[in-house]
Amino acid sequence: MEPAGERPDVILVVDDDEDIARFVEFNLRLHGFEVIHAADGQEALEVIERARPDLAVVDLMMPRIDGLELTRRLRADPMTSALPVIMLTAKGMTVDKVHGLSAGADDYLVKPFDTAELVARVSSTLRRNKEFREVSPLTGLPGNSRIRREISDRVRSGTDYAVGYIDIDRFKSVNDRYGFVRGDDFISALARSLHRAVVSLGLPPAFLGHVGGDDFVIVCTPEQVRPLTSRAVVDFETSADKLYDPVDAERGYVELKDRRGNIRRAALVTLSIGVSLSDSRKRFTDPLEAIAVASEMKTVAKSQPGSYVAVDRRRGLPDRPTGNPPKL
Repeated sequence: MEPAGERPDVILVVDDDEDIARFVEFNLRLHGFEVIHAADGQEALEVIERARPDLAVVDLMMPRIDGLELTRRLRADPMTSALPVIMLTAKGMTVDKVHGLSAGADDYLVKPFDTAELVARVSSTLRRNKEFREVSPLTGLPGNSRIRREISDRVRSGTDYAVGYIDIDRFKSVNDRYGFVRGDDFISALARSLHRAVVSLGLPPAFLGHVGGDDFVIVCTPEQVRPLTSRAVVDFETSADKLYDPVDAERGYVELKDRRGNIRRAALVTLSIGVSLSDSRKRFTDPLEAIAVASEMKTVAKSQPGSYVAVDRRRGLPDRPTGNPPKL
C-alpha cells in the first residue's frame, strides 16, 4: 500500500466467479486498496487501457480470454509489460502454476485462500515491482522516488543530514570521443567509486542513489561528507584514467572535431559535487529543496578547476578546491 498522503494502489480483479471477485474486492478494500473488477480477459484489457491499475489478480480459467492468454498479451504490450500479475489457480494443479509463471505471472494463489495470504501476496508483489522500477538498470542503484523517500525519512527523524549531488565534468566529451557504450563504463565506474566510499564509512549507513545519466545523489551525516567525497574523488579519477585510450590518458586530454571539422581539446573527466546541509543553522523540510540547493552548489563546483566539492556556505562549512582528494 502507498504511504499516507499518496493515492492507494489500484488492484484489478479479473474473475468470472462473482463470489470470489467480491471476496477479493472486500478484503483488499479493507486493507486500503482501491479495487476494480473485470469478468474476463477481454474486459480486463479494456479496463486496463482506461484505468491503468498497479497490479492484476487474474483467474486462470475464464471465458473468451483466459488468464494465461491475458498475461501473455499484457507482457507483449510495452504499455503493460511491467504490470505485476498474480494468478489464481485450482488446488493441486501444479501444471497450472507452471503455465502461469511461464506466461509471465509474478506470483500465484491457490484457491481456496485466506485473507492474510491474499493481502500478503498482493503487498509483497507490489513492493518487489516498485523496488525494481526504482532501480537504475545501468548501475542497480535506487532511483528518484527512492532518493526523495530517503531524504523524507531523514526529515522525519529530526537528525542532521547532508545531501550531495554529483556528476562528471566533461562527460559529453567521453561520449563524443568513444561512444555511448564507453560513456556507460564511466558512469558505472563512478557508481562503483561512490559505493566503495559509502561502504567505507561504516555506521550510520550513508545512502547512494542514481538520478540518471551521470548524476548521483548521496545522503549522509554532515560529518561523513569530507571522508566520503575525498575517497570517491580519488577512486573515480584512478578508475577513469584506465577507461581512456592509452594515448589520451598519456597526454591528459582527448581530441574532438567540431561541426566545422576543427580539432579541439577536452581535458580528462573530473567530478563536481554540490552539498546542502540540514542542521541547526537551517533545516530543510522538503526533499526537493535540499536536492535543489545541492544542485545549485554543484553548479558552483563546476566553475572551479579539477574535482571540486562546494558546500552551501549558509550551512557553515567552507568549500575549497581539491588537489586529488577534496578538502572541505
